[in-house]
Amino acid sequence: MKKLALHWQILLGMIAGVLFGFLMTQFSWGKGFTADWIKPFGTIFINSLKLIAVPLILASLIKGVSDLKDISKLSKMGGRTIITYIITTVIAVSIGLIVVNIVKPGAAITEETRSELIASYKGAADSKIADAEKQKNAGPLQALVDLVPSNIFSAASNNRNMLQVIFFAIFFGIGLILIPEEKAKPVKDFFDGFNDVILKLIDLIMLAAPYGVFALLAALVVESPSADLFAALGMYGVSVLIGLALMIGVYILIVWFFTKKSPSFFINGISPAQLLAFSTSSSAATLPVTMERVEEHLGVEKEVTSFVLPIGATINMDGTSLYQAVAAVFIAQAFGMDLTLGAQLGIVATATLASIGSAAVPGAGMVMLVIVLAQAGIPEAGLALIFAVDRPLDMCRTTVNVTGDAAVSMMVAKSVGKLGDPKVKDWDDHYEG
Repeated sequence: MKKLALHWQILLGMIAGVLFGFLMTQFSWGKGFTADWIKPFGTIFINSLKLIAVPLILASLIKGVSDLKDISKLSKMGGRTIITYIITTVIAVSIGLIVVNIVKPGAAITEETRSELIASYKGAADSKIADAEKQKNAGPLQALVDLVPSNIFSAASNNRNMLQVIFFAIFFGIGLILIPEEKAKPVKDFFDGFNDVILKLIDLIMLAAPYGVFALLAALVVESPSADLFAALGMYGVSVLIGLALMIGVYILIVWFFTKKSPSFFINGISPAQLLAFSTSSSAATLPVTMERVEEHLGVEKEVTSFVLPIGATINMDGTSLYQAVAAVFIAQAFGMDLTLGAQLGIVATATLASIGSAAVPGAGMVMLVIVLAQAGIPEAGLALIFAVDRPLDMCRTTVNVTGDAAVSMMVAKSVGKLGDPKVKDWDDHYEG
């Protein structure tokens, strides 16, 4: 019998995980049991995806850049990619500000709830504020300095240094273009084969995806704060979700307008990556699956996916930027502050720039949010107000980040004549086997 499609398997795993988590909260021993015997499987699943993130970026980017065979093609594709990512980020922040100013979720926070939240999460907030302080104290060109690794092995050993790995891979690929073709061929053949091996490993890991997301969601439910805190922050969460839903609508319009592909084609093609992004809260961990779906199911040629998607997973954080805009204004509203138009335009600029430097791992947006708050003159201690619901919203905004990467890759592929028909490989996990 033909088995269920991957995205349905993942969705069932998520639902089962939530139900199991709620069941465990009814027993005194449930939280400990879930933490000791269920959560580790979710951690193993995320670790296995992170394990192949750096090898995938190295193999796919080196192959993608060297396949261009011409430096002018690289600059053409790179320029379009980065400009498009910046434009979508500005749109995302603007949507977030419009929604939060209409809904005004901060007005629902009472003084008592505010004090309770700040007391509960003060330690976590202080930690993020300290991290952001280091980033603020860095020089204006520190981001440029951090882009170039002093040791590629050191950079590759830490998933937070993805930009350095990307820099090395592009630099290496340019070197392959510039040497004689006969000398470059053995190296290119190696990375072609290496890339195929990594893609096969992704397939094997994804067989465990339904079980991995089950464990992740079950652990999240049993570790959640009390329902009263969620109720107090409900309007804030709704504001973020409305903004994120509108942003996905923008992506669908972009795909339809520029590539003439239907919304159902786009969503069906990218849905397993969206669900995985929702479960892991990590664009970097989801990158292997995003690349497979965009290339095989959306018809984007490898030359484009191997260049656009790794860069997108690092600098295209539309969902994170939108959330930062909503969170900043929400915190200001909660403290009774009335932000001027100038302050809100400052949020647009700061959130856009901050998203480029935000690591593609769970919770990284929190550190960048502190910088956005400081720029707008909003008390950083207000960060504690949103810690209670940050993880579920982190899952949603990561889904938007991944969707944006896929939409931009289709748009760039269309602009350079590299968008064709889907080519699903016969060992894909959607088929009988």
